[in-house]
Amino acid sequence: MTRPDLHVLLDHLADKALRRETPERTELLDLLSSDDADILDVVAAASRVRRRYFGHRVKLNHLVNMKSGLCPEDCTYCSQRLGSSTDILKYSWISADEAAGAAAKAIGAGAKRVCLVASGRGPGERDIARVADTIGAIKGAAPDVEVCVCLGLLQPGQAEQLREAGADAYNHNLNTSAENYREICSTHTFDDRVQTVGAAKTAGLSPCSGAIFGMGESDDDVVDIAFALKAMDPDSVPVNFLIPFEGTPLGTRWDLTPHRCLRILALFRFVFPDVEVRLAGGREIHLRTLQPLALHLANSMFLGDYLTSEGQPGADDLAMIADAGFTVEGTAEQTLPAARHDLVATRKRGAGTTLPTNT
Repeated sequence: MTRPDLHVLLDHLADKALRRETPERTELLDLLSSDDADILDVVAAASRVRRRYFGHRVKLNHLVNMKSGLCPEDCTYCSQRLGSSTDILKYSWISADEAAGAAAKAIGAGAKRVCLVASGRGPGERDIARVADTIGAIKGAAPDVEVCVCLGLLQPGQAEQLREAGADAYNHNLNTSAENYREICSTHTFDDRVQTVGAAKTAGLSPCSGAIFGMGESDDDVVDIAFALKAMDPDSVPVNFLIPFEGTPLGTRWDLTPHRCLRILALFRFVFPDVEVRLAGGREIHLRTLQPLALHLANSMFLGDYLTSEGQPGADDLAMIADAGFTVEGTAEQTLPAARHDLVATRKRGAGTTLPTNT
């Protein structure tokens, strides 16, 4: 693609996103195949969209790993998987007080959302009760903080129990395309994950679902997972980059470059113009010194450590945000733009009226 052609494409993608129109598949594939030398043009175009809907705000999120390791699932990217020999912390459920204490420190540093995570295929009833106690402890000290829960595949009724306990959101990532999913996991399916996100949404929990890149996926897979996530209409979309843990099947994969990561983030901004796009795991090791550029694409990020790996020091993250000209989003500010609510229109045509149906 010539530079003039790329500039036409980028202007077109940005204009479409500003109208909340979904890009064409071919347009996204052309974006992913653009030259590294044009990365600043790509970032600038997607940044137009980010600024329109989120200004210069960055929402901070913090992970609390309530139960680590010894998972019976065989996800090839995960250090907690069945058969993993990665030297990670392994422990059963931490107490509600310990989890709330960790959350309080993150909230004090500016975190607006706390994500409670536990390894395993899915929760039992005792697990739901533990998490409910933890939500109560966190909200008792910080009523305005958002609490997102990530416990794996949900059984009927469990999403409703979490909502009643005070959870605001449920995270369950699709991770990769349906076509590629069998390459990364055999103990559950892509459809299992889609169903859990749907159950959480039906129960009134804000749906949070994203992907992991760097697992050998093709450009077509990247576009496929973006469209699959778009179809679920999530409120937040974490974009992870593979952390290649030694002791896992993908431990030798170092396929990503900073420019590739930025193109993927730009693609997600064009596909999800007014949705929270979160810079998630692996940013430090794959974006490296280009992390500040990612803030012009994503409007949200994790603060602190991840589930089994250390993140960049929190003070460095806060300094990076400030140095790049961004501000930390406060609990009193809504993440989704007010304009998004204009998409809801009450029906005044068709059945029960004298006007024709919308067909």
